[in-house]
Amino acid sequence: MKFIKPFFTIAISLLLISCLGFSKKEDSIKEKPLYIPSENTQIAYFASGCFWCVEAIFESVIGVEEAVSGYAGGQTKNPTYQSIGTGRTGHAETVAVYYNPKKVSFETLVTVFFGSHDPTTVNGQHPDYGTQYRSIAFYSNASEKKIIDDAIAKLNVEKYNGKIVTEVTKFTEFYKAEEYHQDFERRNPNQGYVKAVSVPRLNKFKSKFPELLKENKH
Repeated sequence: MKFIKPFFTIAISLLLISCLGFSKKEDSIKEKPLYIPSENTQIAYFASGCFWCVEAIFESVIGVEEAVSGYAGGQTKNPTYQSIGTGRTGHAETVAVYYNPKKVSFETLVTVFFGSHDPTTVNGQHPDYGTQYRSIAFYSNASEKKIIDDAIAKLNVEKYNGKIVTEVTKFTEFYKAEEYHQDFERRNPNQGYVKAVSVPRLNKFKSKFPELLKENKH
């Protein structure tokens, strides 16, 4: 019995600094200004853990016009943050990446995807675990699938020793997440999870790929 309290305390602490630990909708959140893609804009979809982190990472990349947090990869209609948390809808926290292919290629976005998370972790990215946090690279056509497959084959040989568990899935439908999730990191710089997980993950990505960052563009 002496181990129950410490274990309980640790469990609660992990929940408080997890993406799932934030479940209260802020009614005062104002909706983002409507984003209107240009005629040249294309969309890519990626899931690699908490979408607060993933959205911020892709929005830092040159050529990315917008990133929207949402849900994809599941079998039920109109999922919500609460429903996907049960693991029963099949969805993963996913980011829709709107990009200008004249400034950044789909191949580069795949590089960003694999370079900003651990694709060998089953159903999660620390400290978030569950099927809703699994790694998925979505493709919309045969060309995109080949780019993803080639990247996995190369990384499995050069870095991960065949241990990549990323799902390569044909894109079907994307559901935008609740408004309070959009731009979460930017809107909530002092939130515990953002400070402990999101910002360090973003900074780690920036240090690895400075040449891809908007802030370094002259």
